[in-house]
Amino acid sequence: MFKESAMTLPARKTETERFTYADYLTWTDDERCELIDGQTYAMSPAPGTAHQEVLLKLASKIQAFMGKGPCQVFVAPFDVRLAEAGENTSSCSNVVQPDISVICDSDKLDEKGCIGAPDWAIEILSPSTSSKDQVKKRHLYEKHGVKEFWLIHPTERTATIYYLKSGNYALKGIYDDTATLKSHEFKGLSVRLKEILPVIRVVKEKVCPYCANRNKPAENKKHATRSKGKTQE
Repeated sequence: MFKESAMTLPARKTETERFTYADYLTWTDDERCELIDGQTYAMSPAPGTAHQEVLLKLASKIQAFMGKGPCQVFVAPFDVRLAEAGENTSSCSNVVQPDISVICDSDKLDEKGCIGAPDWAIEILSPSTSSKDQVKKRHLYEKHGVKEFWLIHPTERTATIYYLKSGNYALKGIYDDTATLKSHEFKGLSVRLKEILPVIRVVKEKVCPYCANRNKPAENKKHATRSKGKTQE
């Protein structure tokens, strides 16, 4: 997953110029970005535990369903190049890395990733990437014909599913963690959302030993003891 950050980015071009895949290939690992409409989005730090847990569990279930069929499953980092009209591979201004990509046309694959739209893209959200994944990348996937798009939110424990209908995304549904998610494009593929989400870990807070409410009973008890002793005298 990626976000714009304070880390070093390639110098911005003018408003009429855009970065391309050719530029992307010249950047060092410290400068690697996603490109959307020629604009750069810097890589965020390594994904957190919840993100990776969902990624591995969901990718494993999809891979098990696909079996030895023609469709292949790839997880990020994996470059997907989505060229606009008039662009070629080198001048492509969109290079993204879905968390999970399912590609059924082997002709779209080369040694550097995927050229053209995956059949299915899945993004696992975090607070730093939600806006880009839900708006910019959703629009990009819709425009380039990604047939099915899932958004998984580990923190909110929800999932949103879109499918392509007459060139536009239709909302299949928004689901909570009690739901079973069913693929629109791959009939028979279903995943219980709760089974791929992280276990909710309850953090128990220790009571402050110096809070006023804890000291007050002790003082009252001490006062009561002194009073009792005085009566006995």
